Amino acid sequence: MSASAPPAVGGLYDVGPDLDARLPDCPPEQAWGRRRDEYRLVNPANRRKLTVIVVGAGLAGSGAAATLGRLGYRVECFSLHDAPRRAHSVAAQGGINAARARKVDGDSLARFVKDTVKGGDYRGREADVVRLGLESGRVIDHMEAIGAPFAREYGGQLATRSFGGVQVSRTYYTRGQTGQQLEIACAQALQEQIAAGSVHMHTRTEMLDLIVADSRAQGIVARDLLTGEISAHTAHAVVLATGGYGSVYHYSTLAMASNATATWRAHRRGAAFASACMVQFHPTALPVSSHWQSKTTLMSESLRNDGRIWVPVRPGDDRPPNDIPEDERDYYLERKYPAFGNLTPRDVASRNAREQIESGRGVGPLHNSVYLDFRDALERLGKPTIASRYGNLFEMYLDATGEDPYEVPMRIAPGAHFTMGGLWVDFDQMSTIPGLFVGGEASNNYHGANRLGANSLLSASVDGWFVLPLAVPNYLAGLVGSRPLSPDAPQALAAVADTRERIEALAGVGGTRRPVWFHRRLGEVLYAGCGVSRSEAGLRRALEEVRALREEFWADVKVVGGRERLNQELEKALRVADFLELAEVMILDALDRRESAGAHFREEYATPAGEAKRNDALWCSVSAWQTAPDGAHTRRSEPLGFSMVPMQVRDYR
Repeated sequence: MSASAPPAVGGLYDVGPDLDARLPDCPPEQAWGRRRDEYRLVNPANRRKLTVIVVGAGLAGSGAAATLGRLGYRVECFSLHDAPRRAHSVAAQGGINAARARKVDGDSLARFVKDTVKGGDYRGREADVVRLGLESGRVIDHMEAIGAPFAREYGGQLATRSFGGVQVSRTYYTRGQTGQQLEIACAQALQEQIAAGSVHMHTRTEMLDLIVADSRAQGIVARDLLTGEISAHTAHAVVLATGGYGSVYHYSTLAMASNATATWRAHRRGAAFASACMVQFHPTALPVSSHWQSKTTLMSESLRNDGRIWVPVRPGDDRPPNDIPEDERDYYLERKYPAFGNLTPRDVASRNAREQIESGRGVGPLHNSVYLDFRDALERLGKPTIASRYGNLFEMYLDATGEDPYEVPMRIAPGAHFTMGGLWVDFDQMSTIPGLFVGGEASNNYHGANRLGANSLLSASVDGWFVLPLAVPNYLAGLVGSRPLSPDAPQALAAVADTRERIEALAGVGGTRRPVWFHRRLGEVLYAGCGVSRSEAGLRRALEEVRALREEFWADVKVVGGRERLNQELEKALRVADFLELAEVMILDALDRRESAGAHFREEYATPAGEAKRNDALWCSVSAWQTAPDGAHTRRSEPLGFSMVPMQVRDYR
């Protein structure tokens, strides 16, 4: 199905031409095989003459850098962390999906594609999802080969468990620290190439701009976080693997250093930003306990395999949870969605938790959470079994709250977590700027309007190890014999000058409020107006508030310390300045998309049962935004079609 471009919401932005994903002219199940056969190759003797910049060292970045380095290309890898293994991929806990169908439970590639496309509410590209499933088995074999210690059954075969939105067991895991173990394995592979001299690693270095020359990406501007030195780095191609933008909400499950500057600066240089409003709120985050806390904490979705979610039947019931009898508990997910129960997709679980909290049945000191209870699982399986599955997660919860989940239920609440949106990419993971490739959560193409649990580690790994190492050389084949742009070229010097000017402007404001004050206030505006649910009135109010806050930021931000030294206040100010621009596009995207789909829930577009109501006639497409130098926005569309998974109303009952 192709959607014609819907009209704009009057006066707020323009509508531009459709985008072409450059898919092979064949059924989606054949697209990846055909495209791999079509890719051009580079002679090994020519590879060492070609340079690739990779920004980010998580699963996507380290995989791409290590593989391209092993293939013989010159790779310059940048990370704002002090070591690659500190990339935010370590924070993923529960597991990584693969359509290997090793259990006799009905799983298959077709079921994986159906679950993922349906889970994304038909707002992702079907051929990309097929590729994700096709490569998933190779990812597990590869990760095990490079050292990931996957859990095993008693007989020795790799163990799996279930995650939300599926009814099979396809999630491979290393207890509750899967992302950490995969990142360690990938960082070791990257270190091997660093030692071999094929990869040059730049740690504690942050990308602040993209260098575009001759209408293609040819380098980046980076700042050394220790010395403050700003420099241009050029290459034949640039790969961004810098993660998502969930930290725009201030209270998020992301690390404090996570930010959107790399992708947003690329956007301001011409790369389209897609599905900006598609933000996932994780249903098993810890609730905010203080206005002054800096972030929220994630508890793995895997806990929903054995934990049961409930609230008291009576609003305002402040009795200790163990004192509330069974007939006075509402296991609302099991009641409303008996087919999936507590393993409904994240958008459904979060929306229902929010409804319970706002109806007055929230629990805890601030009445802002629901219970996740392991009482029945402990009675059925015993403490040793539960500890073997979730022991480190239970310890983390005890450390964070002082409450023992073996004795009392956990308290959980929706928290900003994963962003399905990102820089728009075609089937080759290339953005609208030739030569700029994007992988992992920084791109938009797999997850549609809602990501299924355990597909994040998978998509990052597939991009880094199996897609980018083929797609980037295909582009480089056309540049054999050319030299990288000189760091002294006018375009590179202009980008460096722009970055210095932005820093001087921030440092020169001389206001009264620290950057974190504006970040916290922005989060409050976004949670209220562009959070778990949205409305036209709320979005219009949020748009006005964000624009006013941005003006106040540039009039009253206070950046202390010097520019040519370690200065975390300056780092924060640069990131918040970009967040304030990004937030406007997020709100415009949500206001523009006049339907409910997945995590984008517009209150005006709901079924009588309160579920998301899509408008496939107008919105069966991906919206991608471009921002002109003067700040004017244009919405472009990529029409979507589905043949393997016929469109249907999502129903998890």
